Amino acid sequence: QLQLVESGGGLVQPGGSLRLSCGFSASNYFHAIGWFRQAPGKEREGLSCINSSDDSTTYADSVKGRFTISRDNAKNTVYLQMNSLKPEDTAVYYCNTVPPDFGSWGQGTQVTVSS
Repeated sequence: QLQLVESGGGLVQPGGSLRLSCGFSASNYFHAIGWFRQAPGKEREGLSCINSSDDSTTYADSVKGRFTISRDNAKNTVYLQMNSLKPEDTAVYYCNTVPPDFGSWGQGTQVTVSS
C-alpha cells in the first residue's frame, strides 16, 4: 500500500491558480502516478498522469492546457499546477498510482473555485 498525502487545496476565484502537492513513500515503485478528482454527486475522474520511466505526461481534455503535472524525485513529490481555474473545477483532488491502487486513496485536498 502506497502512502500518499495531498495538500495545497483551497478557495480561489475563477481564473486563479493553485498548486497541489502529493507526497509519496520513496520505498514504493510505480509505473505512473496521477491526479484525480471527485465533485459532489459525480464519479471520480482521472485528470493527469506522469510516467515514472520517462516523465511523459497525459491530460484529460477537461484540463488540457490549464493544468500541468510534474514530479520532484528528490522530494518524493508530485505536483499539479492548476491555472485558469473554473467553478466546474471544484472538487476533492486526489493522487494515486495509474492504474489506481484502491487501498491507497488518501483524504484528498478540497479545491473550491468561487467568486
